[in-house]
Amino acid sequence: MPARSPFEYATIRVMPRVERGEFVNAGVVLFCRPRRFLAARTALDARHVAALTALDPDLDLEAVRRRLDHVHLVCAGSPEAGAIGRLPQFERFGWLVAPLSTVVQASPVHAGLCTDPATQLAWLFETMVRLPPVDGRR
Repeated sequence: MPARSPFEYATIRVMPRVERGEFVNAGVVLFCRPRRFLAARTALDARHVAALTALDPDLDLEAVRRRLDHVHLVCAGSPEAGAIGRLPQFERFGWLVAPLSTVVQASPVHAGLCTDPATQLAWLFETMVRLPPVDGRR
């Protein structure tokens, strides 16, 4: 059995009206220091958009998409992420999960053990972000 490594993750939430505290999970970011892994998966499909616009019809969806895209750039350490993209992985993760009072923010950080961070990220994404089909079938 492969060795298990500790990891940390947070869901990425879109909270259109911060003062109300209502949100829709739009992504997951996962950091596994021993495996030098930092990645995110995000989604803003039609059902996410419908849920968000029900919470705030005036939500700037393009700004939300840009912010979600920025999460991926930070995870990758891309030059397009600016100075944050040049930080070490653990600092980039810390920046991504820092408490913010903005529309796109992270949940509290959770921890676990996994044998494959990419597989764990995919599972978290499917269970925390992917909305079930309208007819209830998977």
